[in-house]
Amino acid sequence: MSGGIEVGGEPEASDSMRTFGAFVQGLREHAGMSREELGERVHLSKHSIASIELGRRLADEQFVEMAEPALGNTGALRKAFGRVGRQPGFAAWFRRWAALEREAVSLATYECRLVPGLLQSEPYARAVFGNSIPPLSDEQVDVQAVARMERQRMLTERPNTSFSFVVDEHVVRRQLGGAEVARVQLDHMLGYAQLRNVEIQVMPLDCQVHAGLDGPLALLETPDAKHLAYSEGQQTGQLISDAKEAAILHRRYATLRSQALSPLDSVSLLERIRGEL
Repeated sequence: MSGGIEVGGEPEASDSMRTFGAFVQGLREHAGMSREELGERVHLSKHSIASIELGRRLADEQFVEMAEPALGNTGALRKAFGRVGRQPGFAAWFRRWAALEREAVSLATYECRLVPGLLQSEPYARAVFGNSIPPLSDEQVDVQAVARMERQRMLTERPNTSFSFVVDEHVVRRQLGGAEVARVQLDHMLGYAQLRNVEIQVMPLDCQVHAGLDGPLALLETPDAKHLAYSEGQQTGQLISDAKEAAILHRRYATLRSQALSPLDSVSLLERIRGEL
């Protein structure tokens, strides 16, 4: 989301991902199954199976546990999965969410700490990673910043996906990294606010009601109309797939949107804050 746990929106396949994908394809073909047939067994589309086999999508443990019996139940798939290398900027608890995020039909984010990762300018992202404790090396900061910028390409490369953001006003007023970084960051957000598939709303400081007091959250809707949520804390994150729990968080976000400034008024506020710097 906003911290140091990003992965590129459509990351370049690593050698280990390509190797694992080829292994899946080999087992599938040996079993005489089409991608569509395997997809039915593991509850994924044939396109998702293709992405895994081509090394473009990182498989997760759920896929492995469902695919193993379908592909011979020899244990070979589990062993191969254990050798899949992580992508730069990829945290273990973020893996499943990142995979779901790349296929979502809508994404929503509420933040009260930092500008959401999908809206961060590169200078702002570098300021975020520069404040990490324990400190990151220059190379680590570079890797994280590149991963964040790559993930951000989703906003422009997926015009049919809806992106919604609610951000507390104090977040956009905080001059993390200094006044110049703050100016660049506000310009960055204002640029994204012009996209038809992006809505940015600011929760004003003088608002007397607030549905997001339990902290930041991210929500998505899958192509098959499932609603999921993701909650991130210090050094950890949780994917919430239980339908009832996810529904509660989606209702909270809907209330947040009704309490925040409209997208048009939010842009006006961002412009005023930018003019004050």
